[in-house]
Order: sequence, then C-alpha cells, then structure tokens
Amino acid sequence: MSTKKIIIVGSGVAGLATSVRLAKRGFDVHVFESNAFPGGKINSANYGDYRFDRGPSVFTGPKYLKEIYDLCGEDFSEFEMVPLKTSFNYFFNDGLRLNLSNKRDEIIEEICSKLGEDRSTLEAYLDKAAKNYDAIAPMFIEASLHSWKNYTGKSFFKALSRITKYKLFSTMNEENQAAFKNPKTVQLFNRFASYNGSDPYQAPAMLNMIGHLEINQTPYLPKNGMIQITDSLYQLAQKFGVQFHFSERVIEILKEKNNVKGVKTEKGTYDADAVVSNMDVSFTYERLMQDVPRPEKTLQQEKSSSAVVFYWGIKKSFPELTLHNIFFTDDYKAEYEGIFKEKKVVDDPTIYINITSKYVKGDAPEGHENWFTMINSPVDIGQDWDTEIDRIRKNLIAKISKALGEDISQYIEMEEILDPRKIESMYHGKQGSIYGNASNNRYAAFRRHPNFSKQFNNLFFVGVSVHPGGVIPLALNSAKIACEYLEKRVN
Repeated sequence: MSTKKIIIVGSGVAGLATSVRLAKRGFDVHVFESNAFPGGKINSANYGDYRFDRGPSVFTGPKYLKEIYDLCGEDFSEFEMVPLKTSFNYFFNDGLRLNLSNKRDEIIEEICSKLGEDRSTLEAYLDKAAKNYDAIAPMFIEASLHSWKNYTGKSFFKALSRITKYKLFSTMNEENQAAFKNPKTVQLFNRFASYNGSDPYQAPAMLNMIGHLEINQTPYLPKNGMIQITDSLYQLAQKFGVQFHFSERVIEILKEKNNVKGVKTEKGTYDADAVVSNMDVSFTYERLMQDVPRPEKTLQQEKSSSAVVFYWGIKKSFPELTLHNIFFTDDYKAEYEGIFKEKKVVDDPTIYINITSKYVKGDAPEGHENWFTMINSPVDIGQDWDTEIDRIRKNLIAKISKALGEDISQYIEMEEILDPRKIESMYHGKQGSIYGNASNNRYAAFRRHPNFSKQFNNLFFVGVSVHPGGVIPLALNSAKIACEYLEKRVN
C-alpha cells in the first residue's frame, strides 16, 4: 500500500502537533504556511537588543506536550522548563498588591490575609476546581463532543454529574460571587475567562476550572521562552520527515464530490489523501472553500476578544514586577461590556505585562526589561484604530506609572504595536479574534466547529477556533482528536 499523503494548512501549534502525530504514524505530511516561519501566534521577534514572545505567554498543561514527546519516544526532560518563583503579581487601583507564589498554600494565605477570605472556603473552591477539571476534561477537552458514542461512556456521565451538581451552566461571575466575600477576589477568579477570550459575566461557570491549572499546579516557563514550544514541535516534525512549504499561501482546498483531493497555492496545485486546516475555521470556509455551504450557526456566533499589544523595550529594571503582572480596572463589568457590546476599549482597562527577561536573561540588555504590554480589546469592526491606539497608549502609561510610582514613559526606548487589524492579517483570525468564537453562552462548547467535516470525508480542522477551544493545551488536544478521526477515515 502506498504511503498516504496529508496536507496541513497552517503551522500554528496545533498544525505542528498534527504534523508530528501523523508523520510518526507513517503518513507523508506536507505543511503549507503563508508566513516565512512556523508557529502561528507562538512566534518570536527581535527588535534591536530586545526579544519578545509575540503571542501566548502563559504555559499551562505541559502534560499535553509531554504526550507528544512520549508518542515519539523522545525524552521530555530535554524540553527544559523553569519553575516560576512567583506565578502572578496583581495590582489594584487603590494600591493593594497581591504577590502570588508558585505554591498553593502560600497563594491561599496571600488571598486570605489581604482580601479577608475564609481559608476553608478558598480551599474548597480550589479543590472543586481540580475535581471539576479531572471529571470534565476527558469529555470536553480530550474527546470530541460531536460523536454520539462519546455520550454513552463513563466519562460523559462523570462530567454530567459534576455539571449538574455544581450548576456549572450558571456564569463564572455568579459562581464566584456566591463563593467569595470580597469583590477583588471575585475579579481575580473572573479573570480566567480571558484565557479563551470570553466574558465572565456570560461565560459558563465550567470555565472556573481554569484556575486549577494556574493555582493548584506548579507554573513554569520554557527555558527559552514560549517560542520553545513551537520550536520543539518543528524540530520533531523535521526529524520525522515532515516537509514544510513556507511563504506559500493556500488559496483553495480542492474538492471532488464528498472528498477533498488537495490544495491550490499561489505557486501550484498539490494532491493529497486528506487535508487538515489549522486556519481559523471562518476563513477556511470564506477563503478556501467559497463554493461550499457554510455552517452558519457555528460561524456566526460571537467572536472572542482581540488584543492591543505594545512591545516596549524598557531601559530600567523594576523589582516589583515579575514574569506575569496584572493591573486591574476598578470596573471589570464595564470593561467586558465595552469589549463585547460597545466594541470599544474603556479608559481604564485591565493591563497584562509579560516580562520574559526576568527569566530569560538574553531577552533584554542588563538592567533593562522587555515588556509585552497587552489589553483585551474588541474585534475589528472598522474602528479608527490609529486614534484608539494613541488614546490607549496614554491611558496605559498613566495607569502603570501611578501603580509603580514613577513616569514609565521616560524608560521606553523601543516600541512595536500589534492591534486587531494586524492580528487578522498576520494570523488569519476572523476580525482579529484570537480564539475564534467566544464562550459567552452555556452551550458554547457544543457549538464549536468539530474537528472533522460533516460534508467531506477527508477534511479535518485543528486549532483554537475549533473544538475544544482556545489556549495551548486545548489546541494540542484538537490535534489529537483530529488525528484519531483522520486515521480511521483515511486508512
């Protein structure tokens, strides 16, 4: 039997993971990437003396990456990770600061002592988050929600019992308000909605289990920064014979009756026994399959948030900052209403600053820091982003300067900016959305696009815009699920 040829469109973390899994299974794998580099949103940029991870910055769920290493017979200890001394520093407008360590007991003590929460209540909340994750992940994260056979096994009934017992179809905010006394604690745990670009005042309480990954588990940073994740997968892919076609944009997925038969690029036509799209699922239909009926109920759902990022080279070191830093707004609800209803950035947005030079010393000159300074934003619907960015920049500098007690603008010696328009053009996220559809209703998990096509027998989908959703661990699981379907259908 001849070797089956698989074409993957896009080399984001899910596309890379898919290529490794399929190549290890003996498929002839070709990856087409419009950019000149692999990795999708997980990529790196050097601006003068500063290096930045340009995309995702929080590393959770390393077990899913280890799974790929184990599949390949590789030693995961070679993927060096640095345990974080401090997981997150939080700054509130009234001057309160939370410094959360890498140990659960110390985190609980910090929250209870500064926010007045009951220790047993917080412990019970975190224990529940861990149990919810253990019960729900096998069904909602590690398996397809689009196969009826998965609704008859033990994992489904275990997940269902947790969802109904703890009312996990209420909202994140409702559950957190019921659990905690201090509005700052509620805000702290509502923040986890941002991990997949959703609104905690609409997103189901099921997402509160994300806190388990950050608080109950030891936080890490890959030794060389987040780029190490996609670099390692790219190296594994090359080791197993995956062929990469960089700077070659796919412009059409070729079809014949109920099968796809290859792709057409700007340079030529390529046959394949199956195609896997790691492109945003909306653009897969709109740009690569224009003559195919679209699953409108799925594609027309509300999009996730986008982002505005300032990459700042700072000619000073700030010891009060760590790798992950959050500067909260006073009105979280207004911020999310701005993002999802009014489609604007409020004057006092929550700010996230990631500083990899705290751990990766070569990322900035000695005594300097590389600030990845980000706010969540609405998607691009035609706003005047040039004017908006000027306003946002002034507000961010004023807010951070007040919190740190000095004018930070004097220390900014280099600057690059990423906005929703660039996110769409660089990473092909619909309207600049980072995670595809938002999870802003109780049925969002069921309404994500499946990892396989219902119309074409040999077309599959991976990445954050399809099941199981945003963040790196989920993207890696999308690759696993799609590969399982592909092997069954193609073989």
